[in-house]
Amino acid sequence: MITRTTTSAFALLGAAALAIGLSACSGTASAGESGDDAAGFAVDANTLVFGVVPDSVDTETNYQPLLDYLAQETGKTVEYHESTDYAALIEAAVAGKIDVASFSGFTYVTATNNGAELTPISSIVTAEGQEPGYYSQAIVPASSGITDLAGFAGKKVCFVDPSSTSGYLFPTYNLLEAGVDPEQDITPVFAGKHDVSVSKVGEGVECEAGFAEDSEVAKSDQVKVVAETMVPGAPIVVSNSLPAELKTQITELLGEVTIDDIIASGVKSADSDGFRSVFFETKPVDDAYYDTIRDICKKTNAEQCQG
Repeated sequence: MITRTTTSAFALLGAAALAIGLSACSGTASAGESGDDAAGFAVDANTLVFGVVPDSVDTETNYQPLLDYLAQETGKTVEYHESTDYAALIEAAVAGKIDVASFSGFTYVTATNNGAELTPISSIVTAEGQEPGYYSQAIVPASSGITDLAGFAGKKVCFVDPSSTSGYLFPTYNLLEAGVDPEQDITPVFAGKHDVSVSKVGEGVECEAGFAEDSEVAKSDQVKVVAETMVPGAPIVVSNSLPAELKTQITELLGEVTIDDIIASGVKSADSDGFRSVFFETKPVDDAYYDTIRDICKKTNAEQCQG
């Protein structure tokens, strides 16, 4: 778990340095194309590395049935790779160290801006009839008198991570729209994970207000929602450096699959309340689906978006 407190100015400076560093190593994204068994793979031809952003303490448990399904259907060992933070996952993608991943929309845009060769396949939805997408929610302690985003001015405000879509990019944009300058009008705190942001806001000590995605907010009765914004669904992506046949197979497997399909395939780990709470099916998305994020990047002039 990474928990850090800083000012947004330092966060932006750090992200700018990250962007420069990533750009410098972006040429490694297609490394391994020498014709040997590891060509195009993060590790080798028998292994798929599945990267995830560290969203909550339950991240690995939530993804395990999907990893089991991918391993079963491709016949390959699937390694779970949870980066220490969003920036580390971006760097791994740029360096060609992951084969498949579940990103946030912002992380995907940032990674591709910095040279990662990725194709979005789909986005996970958690309920029947739902469309890809989820809510970035502005939260305050349940007993707080704050009723809107304007009330965040002068407060200690929890964000998730400088590369989080629902935990930083959209909140920053929404604060600006509400007349609150994230650079000057608040004291930002980076919690590292969505559930940690919720916890800190609920305690009301380190953070008097904050942001997190709706699935984590719903688990707490210590906070209340004062504003929310729909965010493009987080993409499952595949590396463009994989052999074309395997890339097509993975796209077909994960592009449009239901929990019932996964259970019927023989993956017993999918038939659990825990997995059902976070997964109903995947629905296809493409690169253009994330143009909203690119537009907000321009409007906020966020350093994290730059390639």
